[in-house]
Amino acid sequence: MDKTDIYEVFDDSARQLLVDAIAEAELNTSGEVRIHIDKTCKGSHLDRAAFIFEELEMHKTADRNGVLIYFALNDRKFAIIGDVGINAKVPVNFWDSSRDAMKVHFQNEDYVGGLCAGARMAGVQLKSFFPYQSDDVNELSDEISFGD
Repeated sequence: MDKTDIYEVFDDSARQLLVDAIAEAELNTSGEVRIHIDKTCKGSHLDRAAFIFEELEMHKTADRNGVLIYFALNDRKFAIIGDVGINAKVPVNFWDSSRDAMKVHFQNEDYVGGLCAGARMAGVQLKSFFPYQSDDVNELSDEISFGD
């Protein structure tokens, strides 16, 4: 796949579905959810996700409760990482159910559905640790980011 293909898979309507899933997730939690999509991932997808987390300045939320869902389309690699505020409160295997739900979608080449499911589940999972507040401010953009 070339760069054009990533935008065919994640066209305007797909991106809107992802943004809507993030907005839905954030109605459950004060946590901030972002999705980043790369065409490929050379090396460790966890290292790449951590790099993107920093690049998107996701560590700058008041409660350090940002969540990044990272996906490399061609390599079918993905990761869910949370900031230190989340990691200090949740069990080690906290993201396993989200990961497993996403994996089922990805195995069926339903990449949009998998990312939407991951975003929604993140909001539900974070609800008990970081509940939505009536005065909640959306600290990070809900727009999908793309790499090369």
